[in-house]
Amino acid sequence: MVCKFLSERCSRCGPLVLMLLTSSLALSEGADEPKTVSHRIMVCEYSDAAHRLVEISTDGKLKWEHKFPSIAVCFRMTGDGRVVFADGGNPTGIQEIDREHKVTFDYRSRCEQILTCDVLPNGNFLLAEQGPCQAVEIDSKGKVVSTVKLSTAEKAAHSQLRCLHRLENGHLLACHEAEAVVREYDANGMTVWEFPNVTNVFEALRLPSGNTLIGCGTDKRIIEVTPEKKIVWELTAADVPELNLTWITSLQVLKNGNLVVANFLRGQEGKGAHAFEITHDEKKKVVWKFASHDIVRSITMVYVLDDE
Repeated sequence: MVCKFLSERCSRCGPLVLMLLTSSLALSEGADEPKTVSHRIMVCEYSDAAHRLVEISTDGKLKWEHKFPSIAVCFRMTGDGRVVFADGGNPTGIQEIDREHKVTFDYRSRCEQILTCDVLPNGNFLLAEQGPCQAVEIDSKGKVVSTVKLSTAEKAAHSQLRCLHRLENGHLLACHEAEAVVREYDANGMTVWEFPNVTNVFEALRLPSGNTLIGCGTDKRIIEVTPEKKIVWELTAADVPELNLTWITSLQVLKNGNLVVANFLRGQEGKGAHAFEITHDEKKKVVWKFASHDIVRSITMVYVLDDE
């Protein structure tokens, strides 16, 4: 009854109510008064309107923004409030900035393009270099610590590599967008595991169980696969038609086990959710979504800042 009342009132209450409703979704299982879930988030907007970092408060309002110097689709938080992002311009590299927009670290690479990066537990940075395709670790002074050449049949640098993560065993988990494959490499660059046929794959995460969570790009689904490549959990567009899954990009596992997902609305701007939180279980329940199209047009990455 509450949801019916709110939906009937929305047409008369204007954009403000719509924004607040779409930035938080009621969560309950048979309760009289649903619990409202809200998040403070950082997103990477990649659209014709803007290329920028945007922080959005729990009440759905624009709190902070930083314009990228060039093309950017990925950012990482450092843990002390600063942000690191891959700068795909020419020359390409990564930048670290504080909340006063001061550049606190800048590294330029000799490769053709870097579009994603990661912050390692030791404070170093992991770069996903394209052209040539390789993983490069640098320290806080810009010194190259290690380089691992990665395998790809894609000649065009721009689509060789997306998100790259260092695993606890020292291996690398890499998403090769053009080849539609996720590969695990050892320290010598040898492929030790792979999962194919994930179109325009952007991010994959290794779970504590040893399984791998994969955002399957324009296949419009998320899967969890075992080391034997068996799919043990899957979310498809048919499971959540209200979200208008278009291009699954970033993934985040919250402390409660739920998944936070970025839905890149390329070609579908103004429709569906930019990001959402969903339970990682049989119910696949959407407990929060961000769909404020008046704030951003489309995003490639989302990160929940208030996960406790």
